Amino acid sequence: MARTRAIDYDKKRLGILSQSARLFAQHGFTGTSITMIAEACGVSKALMYHYYKSKDDVLFDVLADHLKHLVTVIEEAAQTAREGRPRLVAISTALLDAYRGADAEHQVQISSLKLLPPAQQDILKELERRLVTIFSEAIAAALPSVARQSDTLKPLTMSLFGMLNWHYLWFREGKGMTREAYARMAANLILSGAEDAIGAATVSAAPSKAAAPVKPTPAKKKVEKARS
Repeated sequence: MARTRAIDYDKKRLGILSQSARLFAQHGFTGTSITMIAEACGVSKALMYHYYKSKDDVLFDVLADHLKHLVTVIEEAAQTAREGRPRLVAISTALLDAYRGADAEHQVQISSLKLLPPAQQDILKELERRLVTIFSEAIAAALPSVARQSDTLKPLTMSLFGMLNWHYLWFREGKGMTREAYARMAANLILSGAEDAIGAATVSAAPSKAAAPVKPTPAKKKVEKARS
């Protein structure tokens, strides 16, 4: 007879994922064992295997739960905000707020997603692409001139993600700028500077003309002839 699930199964599962994310972030995925996770959760190794068959499955659920939450939050923010600049500010603020208390999960996403089997990676990468698409569409709607240049829309989108995703390395809750203020600042850096940035990128990417050879002057010809 199959073992029935406990009433608090989901609560314990989330506890396992939270402790696992902390350990993966601290020791790395390869440096963390099922035994370590079980001890951190205060359960037996046998009970751990009742929830997860392998460490890969634990990592997958840590990242899947994290990314699904981000997608849900950002989709809701995008639907409720007005189009254009307000939408980009709203989803940037929502993303940074969703990162609150999830530094470990975020760090593990960056460092360990690539360690999962390809089939599991594909599922997680599709969630990541969904987030990128929402932000890309918001930037395009706010800046129609950018939308017409597909080769620059992605770099702008990923630049904004870079500012938001790496905030955990320096941001300290309650010290200095708030999450909301920083999200507004990052979004408006993109909105206010996009056209100038694209112009600068276009100029730097243009092939430079080869310098024309310098023709020797009559005086220089005499000097060279005398040396020969």
